[in-house]
Amino acid sequence: QVQLVESGGGLVQAGGSLRLSCVVSGSIVSRNAMGWYRQAPGKQREMVAVITSSGSTNYADSVKGRFTISRDNAKNALYLQMNNLKPEDTAVYYCNVLHLNTLYWGQGTQVTVSS
Repeated sequence: QVQLVESGGGLVQAGGSLRLSCVVSGSIVSRNAMGWYRQAPGKQREMVAVITSSGSTNYADSVKGRFTISRDNAKNALYLQMNNLKPEDTAVYYCNVLHLNTLYWGQGTQVTVSS
């Protein structure tokens, strides 16, 4: 069973920074595509950033230049560095991993950006 645990969310003022972490059970981080998604109240879940097993990255237009996705294979971890945060970034952030054709999700971590 693959399990993902996110951490690092919190309350921050606009312009501030946060770093989200996602620790994955098992040594699968290096072999699979992973991503960060978010869901704001009343809105659908949307892609924030993804990283492939080869290290290629893709970002939502709304976060390009502000957010950076990365991973540490040795720690089985995925990260999202978020800089210059805006109130519209407020959401629950989820990490996921595609492993053996199954998509696994973490429980989410709340990010709240005050104006």
